[in-house]
Amino acid sequence: MFIKGMNKRIKIVFFILTIPLILIIGKVFYIEVFEYHKLNFLANSLWNRNLEIEADRGKILDRNGEVLVDNLTTTSLVLIPNQIKEKERAITSLSNILNVSEDEMRKHVMKKTSIERVHPEGRRLSYEIAGEIEALKLEGVYLVKESKRYYPYKDLLSHTLGYVGIDNQGLSGLELQYDKILTGKNGAIKYASDAHGERLTLPEVYTSPTPGMNITLTIDLNIQKSLEREMDNIEDMFSPDMALAIVVNPKTGEILGMASSPDYDPNHYQMYDTKTLSRNLPIFSSYEPGSTFNIMNT
Repeated sequence: MFIKGMNKRIKIVFFILTIPLILIIGKVFYIEVFEYHKLNFLANSLWNRNLEIEADRGKILDRNGEVLVDNLTTTSLVLIPNQIKEKERAITSLSNILNVSEDEMRKHVMKKTSIERVHPEGRRLSYEIAGEIEALKLEGVYLVKESKRYYPYKDLLSHTLGYVGIDNQGLSGLELQYDKILTGKNGAIKYASDAHGERLTLPEVYTSPTPGMNITLTIDLNIQKSLEREMDNIEDMFSPDMALAIVVNPKTGEILGMASSPDYDPNHYQMYDTKTLSRNLPIFSSYEPGSTFNIMNT
């Protein structure tokens, strides 16, 4: 009787211990088989790091293929704080090169993050400054490619073309209107690091950026130059508060030239007031053409 009771208790204990074990094995099987992709994604996010490579924006061309808006290749500073061994040297050297305080640079170097951008002082660096940073040979300090918008004809057609911000986002004119089309897809250099942020000796994976689409205008660069030259002459002769002009193909309605004054240089838009930047007078100002509209009917 005693033995039977003991065997019964052993079976009960065995059953109690077996059920959790079966549940644990089932859970492990479910995770390994059915949630493999989720686990793989989480694991990759822990040890993979990306150094983003900015894509070029699409160019803006005139009707004859002349480039009105282009891109220049520049570099920007990126820090991987956990990889910086000589932190004090990095703080002192970078603050001197970028002309920022050591306290400000210390915030970047000591920040608890996987990747830190030094913004805005470390963006769109000149070749000279980039060369000085490169010469430091500091671990965890990287220079990555970035694209800077360039307007070769400066104030020519400025209000129509518009301008972009420091992150190459369209802020005005055609740059804003067609921002989604002009914006490309960024690439990256992917590398592996351990839990402490130390770079592992594994192959890098390079994903090339995809530039944005180009757009072609009905504008004729030669006509635009002539139009703005005549506008300058009018300003010199009469000093008007503002002036505007549009050249239209009367047979098709295509805009061949458009100009207004005062204008600005989109390469340095920060130097101008909001009123100058925001008013494209041929579009902004309403004018009743009256009988002059008969020209379009001939």
